[in-house]
Amino acid sequence: MWWSDRRGMIAGLLAAATLPACGFAPVYGPGGAGNRLMGRIAVDAPETPVAYLFNRRFEERMGGRGATSPYRLSVRIETDRQELGTTSVGNITRYRLIGRVFYTLRDQTGTVLTEGRTNAFTGYSTTGSTVATLASERDARDRLMTLLADQVIDQLILSAPDFP
Repeated sequence: MWWSDRRGMIAGLLAAATLPACGFAPVYGPGGAGNRLMGRIAVDAPETPVAYLFNRRFEERMGGRGATSPYRLSVRIETDRQELGTTSVGNITRYRLIGRVFYTLRDQTGTVLTEGRTNAFTGYSTTGSTVATLASERDARDRLMTLLADQVIDQLILSAPDFP
């Protein structure tokens, strides 16, 4: 039994040793794509409450924006609400919020570096009081924008090695 544990440990060490050879590098390590973009992307000013939530999360993870940032991110956010559950008398008990973000990253000259789309969904219940339902809806919208911002950040970091 001791021998089989030892072989597993040796195999794990060998696998870890080969990761740098296959091009694996930590995103936030020295010279990583995450650090290269940190604090260097200015997001267009929000025009809607959901765009504000998106921008807030984006700036939490990627740093504040500046007028002299070498990159500018433009986003178009779409949200829909679907009814999911109903009672026997037809009252709605649950909603699903669906969000889509279309984004474009440009450099200072306006050249498009990357563009894409991502989507996510969250849900909330309406079975409580009116105040509880409004709080649930607000929280679901906040969670949705957090999910979407995180997905856009992940896609930008994966594209970063191609940026000038």
